[in-house]
Amino acid sequence: MKRRAFLSLLTGTAAAAAMPVKAEAAGGEFKGHPDNMAVLTDLTKCIGCRKCETACAKVNDLPAPVMLEDRSVFQEKRRTHAEIFTVVNEYKVAGKDVYRKMQCMHCQEPACATACFVKAFTKNPDGSVTYDPTLCVGCRYCMVSCPFNIPAYRYSSALNPVVRKCTMCHPRLQEGKLPGCVEACPTGALVFGKRSEILAIARKRIADNPGKYVDHIYGEHEMGGTAWLTISGVDFEKVGMREDLGTKAAAEYTTGVLGALPMVVGFWPIVLGGAYYMNKRKDEIAKEEQEAAVSAAVDQERQRSEAAAKKALDKAASDAKKAQDKAVEAAKKEAREQLLAEQAAAAAAEKEGE
Repeated sequence: MKRRAFLSLLTGTAAAAAMPVKAEAAGGEFKGHPDNMAVLTDLTKCIGCRKCETACAKVNDLPAPVMLEDRSVFQEKRRTHAEIFTVVNEYKVAGKDVYRKMQCMHCQEPACATACFVKAFTKNPDGSVTYDPTLCVGCRYCMVSCPFNIPAYRYSSALNPVVRKCTMCHPRLQEGKLPGCVEACPTGALVFGKRSEILAIARKRIADNPGKYVDHIYGEHEMGGTAWLTISGVDFEKVGMREDLGTKAAAEYTTGVLGALPMVVGFWPIVLGGAYYMNKRKDEIAKEEQEAAVSAAVDQERQRSEAAAKKALDKAASDAKKAQDKAVEAAKKEAREQLLAEQAAAAAAEKEGE
């Protein structure tokens, strides 16, 4: 959307605000698709293999993650960003290692869609939340509104910056395939199916294993419910999951606030104050993302340097071994030739004595 069109839209919004019409959430109140698909993450089954990361990168044409055998990746808590849609972090809880996969939660009533006034985000019947870059005006309110801090802005293309996040492999779902991460999981820590069936599986696991699980399905009600559900053997806050979100969807909060505002008198202070807060928050997010990008680049260069150094050391060791083997063979050959010469001399002397 061009700047003039955007300003016209903003002016039109101000005029509409003065009319006695019930306020509605920016994306409209959406009550979800009946029985959409969902994914269950069972933290008791996750072993931190990170094969889901590799599968996600492959399916979405993203840079390959840090080598799976490199356990040093767990030394810091990572987050998703424009080039990584899912990450696995390690948590030490009561002396045990617990692993949690992080990705978009695909809310039933997404905050990103509620905040997006051009409706660039869509909650699809298959449960996924997707983004249309052709509608986006770059306001990044979706990033500010998301309670899980998932949407990220890709700065690598100055001419076409876009919001990026996990899509629940929406194109694969349209083809009847599993999400890439679910298909790659070797332990059954990820289960895909209709949300009602996934909830039933989660409840059964909790009921059948008293003491093994926390008696709660994360995402069943949080923020109005999500399509990515989690069960755990430890408190969710101990693995970095927010437990202060409540059960109301983002659209309900937005509608309640807007409906109670004296729109004629309070509209511009709210818009300007909100714009100031949003821009400040966007700058903070941009700084965090840029720092994360720099850190990722440094890590990537360090890994490349370490790999090159290891390769050089391996080659040097191999060359040294070859040289040593060659020297040993030469010494053996020389010893054999000397022995043969001595035997020949002895034979000649014995013959001459006869």
